[in-house]
Amino acid sequence: MVLDTDTYNEIDDQFAVVHALRSPDKLSVEAIYAAPFQNHRSTGPGDGMEKSYDEIQRLLKLLGDANMSVFRGATEYLPPRDMPAATDVTRDLIDRALRSPVDDPLYVVAIGAITNIAAAIMIEPKIIEHIVIVWLGGHALHWRDAWEFNLKQDIRAAQIVLDCGVPLVLLPCMGVVDRLTTTIPELRECLAGKGALPDYLFHIVSDYNKTKKPIWSKVIWDVAATAYLINPAWVSTQIVHSPVLTDNCTWSTNNSRHFIRIANLVSRDGILTDVFAKIVGS
Repeated sequence: MVLDTDTYNEIDDQFAVVHALRSPDKLSVEAIYAAPFQNHRSTGPGDGMEKSYDEIQRLLKLLGDANMSVFRGATEYLPPRDMPAATDVTRDLIDRALRSPVDDPLYVVAIGAITNIAAAIMIEPKIIEHIVIVWLGGHALHWRDAWEFNLKQDIRAAQIVLDCGVPLVLLPCMGVVDRLTTTIPELRECLAGKGALPDYLFHIVSDYNKTKKPIWSKVIWDVAATAYLINPAWVSTQIVHSPVLTDNCTWSTNNSRHFIRIANLVSRDGILTDVFAKIVGS
């Protein structure tokens, strides 16, 4: 697998990166890709990508992994009509995908805007036959809209991935993955004081609660994607026709479209037990 992540966007990607790299018996991570993002933690998509790249390197240092391949991705979202520019990520992804046999595809785990992956598909559509995408994006199909951070940043990229027929496992946020909540007391019990890496992850979550509310929880969204590959029993799924994503960022249906796999339930306790155990190295 390869992991495409907007790692500095908030504090959940860091958990997913560690979860993937600390599961070598289940996952073979070949490369990590920095994805663009824009919010209060960046000045624009390119700045978000660079900050994500730096955060990946920071995590690798804490993990003691100096050999992992890390690549910079897009500095902007997909242009409205034009072909996207090639990046280090698109070149690496296309190369790895085309070297992967059709019957042993490369899993592309995306936990940010799907820009890098859509760009690679546009540049070389043949990779569709060689990859499976696992993407955390959008909300449950019954939700009032699909206006979720990863998806809404690059609606055109999301439409390309949903429309092109690539094998896809979709992990909706609200209505499905939002069950993966944790709290400061839980993290203090499970991570705090148990090493440099656990302490780092504990403190980035603790610091994220800037108002220091006594009753506060945080969804660790992105570990749903790594958990699905480590133990599919933790993520219940079903086969549906690929939804139509409208320009207004709502879901529509068309039962003549190709099928995708979509998650409808996650095992909160099972997933977080595994994540926390691997963070502390037990």
